[in-house]
Order: sequence, then structure tokens, then C-alpha cells
Amino acid sequence: MKRLLFLAFLTPFVVATSILGVSSSEWHALNVSVGGRLHTARPFSLPCFSIYNGERVMMDEEACGAIQANYTSPNFRLESFSANMNVEYETCMSTGSKCLLSPGSPLNTTGMSCDQGQVPPYYIDIQTAADVKAAFEFSAHAGVPLSIKNTGHDFMGRSRRKDSLGIWTHNLQSMTYHTEFTPSECTASYRAITVGAGVTFEQVYKFAEDNDATFIGGYAQTVGVSGGWMMGGGHSVLSPSFGLGVDRVVEIKLVTPDGKLRIANSCQNEDLFWALRGGGGGTFGVVLESTHQVEPRMPIQVINMTFSPTSSNLPEYFSILVNNSVRWGTEGWGGHVNRQPAGILYVNPRLSLGEATNSMAQLSAFAARNNGSAVLQTLPSWYEFFLNFVVAAQAAVGNSMVLGSRLIPKANFESTEGRAKIVAHLLTQNAQFGMPYIPVGTPISFNYTPGATSVTPAWRDSIWHLSTGVTWPPNSTIQSIRTTLGKLHDFVHQDLTALAPNSGAYMNEGDVYESDHEFTYWGDNYARLLAVKRKYDPRGLLDCWRCVGWKGAAEFPCFPQLD
Repeated sequence: MKRLLFLAFLTPFVVATSILGVSSSEWHALNVSVGGRLHTARPFSLPCFSIYNGERVMMDEEACGAIQANYTSPNFRLESFSANMNVEYETCMSTGSKCLLSPGSPLNTTGMSCDQGQVPPYYIDIQTAADVKAAFEFSAHAGVPLSIKNTGHDFMGRSRRKDSLGIWTHNLQSMTYHTEFTPSECTASYRAITVGAGVTFEQVYKFAEDNDATFIGGYAQTVGVSGGWMMGGGHSVLSPSFGLGVDRVVEIKLVTPDGKLRIANSCQNEDLFWALRGGGGGTFGVVLESTHQVEPRMPIQVINMTFSPTSSNLPEYFSILVNNSVRWGTEGWGGHVNRQPAGILYVNPRLSLGEATNSMAQLSAFAARNNGSAVLQTLPSWYEFFLNFVVAAQAAVGNSMVLGSRLIPKANFESTEGRAKIVAHLLTQNAQFGMPYIPVGTPISFNYTPGATSVTPAWRDSIWHLSTGVTWPPNSTIQSIRTTLGKLHDFVHQDLTALAPNSGAYMNEGDVYESDHEFTYWGDNYARLLAVKRKYDPRGLLDCWRCVGWKGAAEFPCFPQLD
């Protein structure tokens, strides 16, 4: 399998007469400057096709078989620069340029062309700060735009840009445990873990467990710790008690677009540190490693409740959720209100099993009345919860999916009228999009210093991050994709925004076409974020879809215009 991965995913640099308006000699010079780590990027599924960009090529049956067998595996896709977890950003949605398979269907690519889509033609496998500096220098000289990719978990398409030079940080894999970590030029110390930019949550959770610690992080095992999750905010089911990812990071090492290797923390480059903690990935620099405060290893209470939803029991179910969510949040509960199977999976690091059972009594009684199940148990650590529930529930990837969401403030839950509006909305959302998906991971009980991070302040007084999503099959037409994206956008812009008009959203799980992204993702922080962006990226070398300093849709032609 390793040989197949190398053949399919680490394609050596190939000489081209000219590409992206840059001569072969300039590409060769870049390759030399990065120690031969410049690679040609071809579409993930190319071995299964006999036509590539309109020209005949040889299929690779062995490599194709491995891709077919692992098409929906996140761990398999993780090892490929060309693969995304959700495949729409491997394609150019506005032109139909793509190279996709149909998961679970017999292979039939006869007469079909595998096209480059939005996959950059070249990428650098980053190993050192000098590699990143070389990429910035090349971009400034040659005029080739850049894109930054870590693990490929990206609902917003910010890690892809057509005809760009890709920067791939996946192979920065170091991990260090510190009993006492003192950020550079600071005096306070923390129990902490330092991770390279390519380390995933699955890796760091095991590493923390081995060091008798708890790392507060995300839910999907192959999400990168130091990438867009952290820089966009980073919610966790443990966030109600321990804060967002941006509240946990104490130091970040990165290369900024001016070519300098910098350490950002609360004692140096403080403005950059503030911006990186919420301003989003792909725009302020390339992170090489980050250091995060950890908690001691601790037991947690878990409730796993499932039931079969019907038109008659959904109003009661939604009412129980809405009526109890403020109390649950202040008690330390966090988790997910799930779509399939319908129900909740919540954790609590602060209550005893008896207290947890009492806290969830109403929900357990509902499950019993509706032929459902509610199991409460104590697990010895977060890692045990991860192994028992998160890994088993890992969603299949390899499909096209985008999300839309809004943070729902605590105030909405505190009046009879507000609660009734939320319940009515949930019923409407269920009718249009199916069961709502609700990450309950806001830092509602976390002791936060106002202004310490750059995420929207709406995070701090919200109970839910109410979300929905849309998917489409790989053979969808351009018009069909546009219609699907438009349907989600209209729902977010009209229904969700009306429910919480002055709130915001998590930038990593927001509407791709968010109407007011500057306020929705950052609130009143945007002007300051833009000033920091211009300070460290005066040439505007980094740009991504609806990021801080975004230059506009014209720079990203693969995003279709909505009807």
C-alpha cells in the first residue's frame, strides 16, 4: 500500500516548457531551493481514467483499485495533497472541470476525461521554514498565487485555488510534551503540548493520553490541530468548560509573507498572536507548529441517546432540548445533536454519574416513551470517549458537501417567546433539510478575558451553533450545483439569520456565500484584523475565499455565481 501511495500521491516534479506563465528553468530553480520537494500535483482519482485534460493516458489498475477501495476513507485521503475530504474543491464547480468517482458504484470512466479542476499543478511538501520563505519569494517574483493545505478538511474551499502553487504542511509531524512550557519572552508557564502543523487530533489525543493529559480539540480524527480549526476558532465538545481552540493555544511559530520566521504569543508579536487566534488560516502566514495548554487526564460522563423521530414526537424532543440547553451548558455539557441516528451524544467533565443522570432525566424519559435508548456512563478519560464514540462515528468522506450555520445566543433561550421561535425554526429546518445538526461546543461556562482573541464575540454568549448542510452527486450539472448552493444560502440568509440577526457564525462551518462575512465571522474585530493582515502581508501574497483581506470573487473563478 505504501508503494501505491507514493506512486499516486507523491508525483515527482515534472519538467514543463512553461506553466502558469513561468518558465521551466524558474520551476527548476524553485525545486532546487526547496531541496527537491516541489511535486507535480495530479487529480486524486487520475489512475482510474484513460483521459487526462483531454489527452490519452494509461490507467493504473493497481493504484485505481486502492483508490476505489479507500475513496471514502479520511485516513487514506489524508496522505494525498490532491485529495480533499469533501470533493467539491478538487473540482472547478463553475466550469465542470473535475475528476471524481461515484463512491460505492462500479467503476465506469470510459470516455470520461479526468480534468485538473481546482487542484494546483505544483505543490511544495513543506519541511522547513526555508521552504515557506522560498514559496513566498517565488510567488512575489513570478506572480503565481499561493494556497495552503494541511489535512483537507475544508467546507469553505480556502485551501484550494485554481492555478496556484500549493503549500502542503501535512508532513510537519513533531509532537513534544511539556510539564512546564514558558512561551518565549514570557514568565507564565503551562502544562502543554507542542505539535507540528500536520499533526491530527487522533495523533495528539493518543499522545496526550500517554502523558496523562487531556487535549481539548475537535471531533473528526483527521482534522489538523494547528490549521484552520485552531485559527478559525476551533470548537470542541469540551469547550463549554475549557474554551475554544483559540483560548488554549499559548504560542505559534510561523513564517509570515514578508519571509520572516516569527514566534507569536502574548509577549511578542502580540498583534499577530491575537489575529491568528480567530482570524482564520490561509491569510496571515504559514504555521509550522503550535503549543497548546492541556488539562490533566480526567473522567467524563457520557450520555448517548437515540430515538426514531416522527411528526408527533419531534415537537416534544425539540422542546426538551431548547428548554434545558441553558442549564446543561452551565453544568458543563457539550456535544452534538445528531441527524443520523437522531438523538444526542453529550459529554461532561464536571458532574458525577449520579448528577449527570439527574441532569438528563427528562431526556432519558423521552427516549423510554419513544422506543429509544439513553445510556449514561462514566469513561476514564477523553481518549477513551474518542476511541469508543468518535472513531466509530467518523463520517465517510469523498462526497460533495457544504454547511450553513449560525450561533444562537443564550438570550434566545431565556424567554418563552424566544424558545418557541427556536422550536418552530427546528421544525421548519427539519422539513426542508432533514434533522438539524447542532454542535453544542460554545464556551458558555469558560472564564474568558474579553478581547483576548479575534473570533466573533458572538461565541461567548451563545449556547448552540445551529447548522445544516447540502450535498450533491458527482455527476451533477453546473446549474444543479448552483441551485443547491443557492438553496442553502437563501435558508441561512433568511431563516437562520432571522432567528439570530445580530449574532455570528463559525467561519469554518459557515455559508460559502455568506452575505456579510466580515461581521458574521469577526464582528467588530474585522478592521483590526485587516490592519494586522496588511502589516505582515504588505504585498498581498496570501488570499483565500472570504478570508481577512479577501480580494473578491474574481480571484476565485471556480466558485459559481449564484442565480
